Amino acid sequence: MNKPSLLQKFTPLGGLLPFMRPYRGRFVLAGLSLLVAAGATLLLPVAFRYLIDHAFTQRQAVDGYFLALFGLASVLALFTALRFYLVSWLGERVTADLRSAVYRHVVGMSPEYFETLQTGEVLSRLTTDTTLVQTVVGTSLSMGLRNVLLMLGGLVMLAVTSPSLTGYILLTLLLVIVPILVYGRRVRALSRSSQDRIADSSAMAGEALNAVQTVQAFAQEGHEVARFDASVTRSFDTALARIVARSQLTALVILLVFGAIVFVLWLGAHAVLAGQMSSGQLAQFILYAVVTAGAIGAVAEVWGDLQRAAGATERLLALLAQRSPVQPPAQPQWLPPEGEGLQLDNVTFAYPSRPGQPSLQGLSLQVRPGEHVALVGPSGAGKTTLFQLLLRFYDPQVGRIRLNGVAIDQLDPAALRRHIGIVLQDTVIFAASALENIRYGRPDASDDEVIAAARAAAAHDFIEKLPEGYHSFLGERGVRLSGGQRQRIAIARAILKNPPVLLLDEATSALDAESEQLVQQALEHAAAGRTTLVIAHRLATVKQADRIIVLEGGRIVAEGRHEALLQSSPLYARLAALQFGQA
Repeated sequence: MNKPSLLQKFTPLGGLLPFMRPYRGRFVLAGLSLLVAAGATLLLPVAFRYLIDHAFTQRQAVDGYFLALFGLASVLALFTALRFYLVSWLGERVTADLRSAVYRHVVGMSPEYFETLQTGEVLSRLTTDTTLVQTVVGTSLSMGLRNVLLMLGGLVMLAVTSPSLTGYILLTLLLVIVPILVYGRRVRALSRSSQDRIADSSAMAGEALNAVQTVQAFAQEGHEVARFDASVTRSFDTALARIVARSQLTALVILLVFGAIVFVLWLGAHAVLAGQMSSGQLAQFILYAVVTAGAIGAVAEVWGDLQRAAGATERLLALLAQRSPVQPPAQPQWLPPEGEGLQLDNVTFAYPSRPGQPSLQGLSLQVRPGEHVALVGPSGAGKTTLFQLLLRFYDPQVGRIRLNGVAIDQLDPAALRRHIGIVLQDTVIFAASALENIRYGRPDASDDEVIAAARAAAAHDFIEKLPEGYHSFLGERGVRLSGGQRQRIAIARAILKNPPVLLLDEATSALDAESEQLVQQALEHAAAGRTTLVIAHRLATVKQADRIIVLEGGRIVAEGRHEALLQSSPLYARLAALQFGQA
């Protein structure tokens, strides 16, 4: 396998150009400030030379020399500060844009994408990796260019000051190139590995914290802490190896550079004693040598930062390069507000993570506008999968789904989903107020409309009793509410959306008998005149359905009304006996 070239190592950094291009004016101004500051730095040794060789022998000119030196220092201070402000602003701005772009991209990916990618890894890339990019854009890139200019300018001025001594320095500088190349490659590999280990730790912590009640219920806190500690230790060991490599690189470069300079200055001192150069020239040469050596040392350190940033950028660009398996059509069709309802034609689907186990097999179903259809069946029959396909979180491998006569893969996914309201069994409550959680169904809804939806979902009374009513913070994932209260918030959200199609995944499963009756009445009212599919185990829900679809193994094995199915479907009769207490 061929090793990557120097250009290939830093190619990922080129992916930052689209994020930097909108601010090219500031980059140009920062570059000009950098050039002026570097020029002022390179002129300082010349000023010191004239100060030493002439100011002390020309008393009348000494004040002018010192004023000129102070003026040069003022220019250096002003343009260094301007450069620092501009590059820091650019680092913050570009990083913010990059984070927004990554988040915007990831939040639009279909659930299929998250079957193989942990959310903790995404969060790591959004935080740790973008912080490394910020360091480069806001600091390291500017410092690297500044020190490259100082290094090149210093070498030129060294040659102007004393060609012979500069020749010795150039020969010794060859010793610096080899360790930079050798250690630089190792630092890059270790940096990438370090970021991967950090992402692993973040993913592990996120998984445990999201299930903290389960962890505590099984008294597995110690086990989870031990797993996390082991992950952190692996991350630390990898980071330590990177730090050691960078430390060795920095120490070796500085030792070699300054060793060469001391040797050359020893030769210069003898040249002054022999009258071959003035004291001012030697002072100028020393200052340029110091500037050049410092610049080379800084470039070596920045080199490591650039390699770390290249690895981080590569990870971010890889994330941005991922395409969602569910893509909107190039020319989306218009969705009629009314039509033929829902139609599934010979749909077969298997989850990408389980390609050999179809969840739906040759399923065909017509749901007429305004029809109330219940889906029942044992666990794994394909009920929830059907909802996932209707929302186009996935596309079936075989067959087609139509809404009002239009294939849903020819619709903009956002337009399709605006047409559908859903209440899931696993209720999602955001870390916000009750008002904001319900308004999530329709962001432009007024407070009165939100309250009306809450009343319809039998949620108004308990919300009013919260410490701050509708403005009460519900906690992360709604931890301040009971399961039934969370579900009523979700039902209110769906009612507020007022969609033509309702998907209810056991919407009343967490309610007590009194609330269930109230919510059932509200759902019946909300479902009037619209297509409704219900995944249900509760007898009340099944009895109210216009039609019951019995699923098993991803196929429809029976359909009809409750009383008829008790006689015609052994599976339904068995489910009724188990779930409804009937034979």
